[in-house]
Amino acid sequence: MPISERAPSLAQLRAFLAVAEFLHFRAAASSLGVTQPTLSAAIAACEDALGARLVERTTRRVMLTETGERLVPRARAVLDAMDALVTEVAVFGRPFTGRLRLGIIPTVAPYLLPVALPALRRAFPELEIEVHEERTAPLLDGATTGRLDLAVLALPVVDRNLAALLLYAEDFVLVTPKDHPLAERQVISRQALRDLDVLLLEEGHCLRDQALDVCREVGTGVETAARATSLTTLVQLVAAGMGVTLLPASAVSLETRRNQLRVSRFASPKPGRRIGVVYRDSAGREAEFTTIAHELRRAVRARRMPVRLAPDRV
Repeated sequence: MPISERAPSLAQLRAFLAVAEFLHFRAAASSLGVTQPTLSAAIAACEDALGARLVERTTRRVMLTETGERLVPRARAVLDAMDALVTEVAVFGRPFTGRLRLGIIPTVAPYLLPVALPALRRAFPELEIEVHEERTAPLLDGATTGRLDLAVLALPVVDRNLAALLLYAEDFVLVTPKDHPLAERQVISRQALRDLDVLLLEEGHCLRDQALDVCREVGTGVETAARATSLTTLVQLVAAGMGVTLLPASAVSLETRRNQLRVSRFASPKPGRRIGVVYRDSAGREAEFTTIAHELRRAVRARRMPVRLAPDRV
């Protein structure tokens, strides 16, 4: 006979655990809100299903058999798991509660999170936000496999299993040392990059690929002797006179405030990137995630980040 056909019911396991706790049938029955005959029948059915005696009952006392003693922690684990399952389903049925596993790329995280997290906590006080800072490839994998609920990254994303909501678009700017020939030019053309050595992030960052596209378009040389792991390091290399770099506009105020650097804007058409959230289309949470994207845009607008917000459709 298959194990599933011999397994005791959850009610029978609850009856058994009540007896194991109280070692008294009347007290156990009272704790469950059932009669003693009903409790006795549940224990008998549990023993029959398992094919083993679990409880010894005399006129003076109730005790567990050796098998019963061994079964207690396993029965409790089964009931705990079932309670957790029911709770998880209940939470999932109530939007903006429980845990939200939020992934975000490193070139967005330091600039968006200080704005976004307080706003999301105010808007959704019952939502527990778990942040995962990762590069694009693992974020996409996490969103696809269900390890993550939402991922904030650069668009577009080519994956028919993932849906995307645009948050904002932002321009790239040129960052140079203060004594660089372009340092005093507030607006430059892309062609000005042609004679420069541009410092880039190391491989694996989507911002590296986007900056490379700009450089290749105008035939710019790329400095390969140094590749930074973060925008902060990249800016430090520029400050040390090792080259110039491209930064997204949202990173400028934070990354250049402590260094003697100069920032030049590009004339149109300006290079840049689009930032959005992606999620599994099959998750059935489009309305919830659309509202979260709406709150993120509101927070960005309130802080006047130097970006162009996507239209709200909420």
